[in-house]
Amino acid sequence: MSRRLRGIAFDLDGTLLDTEKLYRRFWVEAAQRRGYPMQDRHALMIRSMAASRAEALLKQAVCPDFDYHGVRALRRKLMDEYVDREGVEAKPGMLTLLREARKRGMRMVLATATPQARARQYLSMVGAMEYFDAVVCADQVPCGKPAPDIYWMAARCLGLPPEEAMAVEDSPSGVRAAHDAGFFTVMIPDQDQPDSQTRALCDAVLPTLKDVIALL
Repeated sequence: MSRRLRGIAFDLDGTLLDTEKLYRRFWVEAAQRRGYPMQDRHALMIRSMAASRAEALLKQAVCPDFDYHGVRALRRKLMDEYVDREGVEAKPGMLTLLREARKRGMRMVLATATPQARARQYLSMVGAMEYFDAVVCADQVPCGKPAPDIYWMAARCLGLPPEEAMAVEDSPSGVRAAHDAGFFTVMIPDQDQPDSQTRALCDAVLPTLKDVIALL
């Protein structure tokens, strides 16, 4: 690797936290409670995707009258109740990587679709909030992932040009956003393995967060 990396932008759900399985569960549960025939594969295909794109995709794949905003509101309620009761789990190697990156003087920012207050709460639950210099959320930029906007803002928060920063992602939408923003893009697959198109956008595909240390 020829780049000099001085900062890292992390996705949250499915990357730092084992929460994508909860999104999949509660999207389907919320939709079915509202009478829509949503299945697990539909929830999988919209992960980390901007609302406007996800809404269009679900109306095409599930049914034309799918009430995206109503179902999403119920999904958030169900998932929030679950997390408040059960907490969230860190992905393996999360704190090991964050501690090592901080030891090496790297700046770190979160780049997530999760709302600001929730993202900070989740990070605090797993003892990780102290490692982050900033939290950037989808509602702070014009377009969410797979558009590169959130990573351009993350680079500004890091105070670095994108080519001096790494992005760590788990989903195809996140990988596309990071790659198009000019970041050194690392994928750690979570819910499924990348197809050839997504893999081609990655500078590295690794099994765990701990494996990222070798790239610092």
